[in-house]
Amino acid sequence: MELEDLRVYNQTMDFGEEVWKIVIKWGFFEKDTVGKQLVKASDSVAANLSEGFGRYHYNETKHFGYYSRGSLFETKTWLTKAKNRNLIKEEKFTALISDINSIGKMLNAYISSIGPQK
Repeated sequence: MELEDLRVYNQTMDFGEEVWKIVIKWGFFEKDTVGKQLVKASDSVAANLSEGFGRYHYNETKHFGYYSRGSLFETKTWLTKAKNRNLIKEEKFTALISDINSIGKMLNAYISSIGPQK
């Protein structure tokens, strides 16, 4: 199995690109404060999955899955701050939170599936 075969990985990659498309349009101050944090957090979701996958040991893979989930929750916080500061519209915020919830379920299932073969 390749990393790119994981549906959750592909979803997190797409999600990071969606966040990038939003933040890149902001002004300097907005990008430098909320934007950088939001992009880093959303990119970390996929990056941690990738790092864990490359460790080739189920304990480390699972550990990095937890990091990925943590980054997903951090992303939710930065999106909330962006909405509260009128950097994203309510409709976009709602759609992104829906994506986060979906990815969260996929991450939980992925993490649960990691372990020694029985």
